[in-house]
Amino acid sequence: MSFDAQYEPSTWGWVAEQVTEYEASGGTKANTLRDTGIPIIIVTCVGHKSGKVRKVPLMRVERDGAYAVIASKGGAPDHPGWYHNLMADPSVQIQDGPEPFDARVRLIDGDERASWWAQAVEVYPPYADYAEKADREIPVFVAEAV
Repeated sequence: MSFDAQYEPSTWGWVAEQVTEYEASGGTKANTLRDTGIPIIIVTCVGHKSGKVRKVPLMRVERDGAYAVIASKGGAPDHPGWYHNLMADPSVQIQDGPEPFDARVRLIDGDERASWWAQAVEVYPPYADYAEKADREIPVFVAEAV
């Protein structure tokens, strides 16, 4: 899959800088959430309103080559903007290391969501706090290579 649209970096400076450094280094730099040491991936999607390419660093929650994509937004009352992008177009790229690969996401629920959510909290314990303060169920997608 090719993302031919114009790339528009995040308006959050640290996010834009992390994506730039991660991609420029083939994933060898800026590959953790700030100073936590917890690995991240880069998810590339297309903006559902703008049509522009968007890139988001997210926690690396991987199982057998599939990745959980957690729409926590730090426990905010609303979903992150990229959640709407994934709902509008499930075609994404995942970068976990030097080369991105094409994937499709699907929103999960029930036992499958519970299993992935438990793994996500194990990887990044603050997710549990985010779930408590959010007045919504935090959406969980699974991204699988195509």
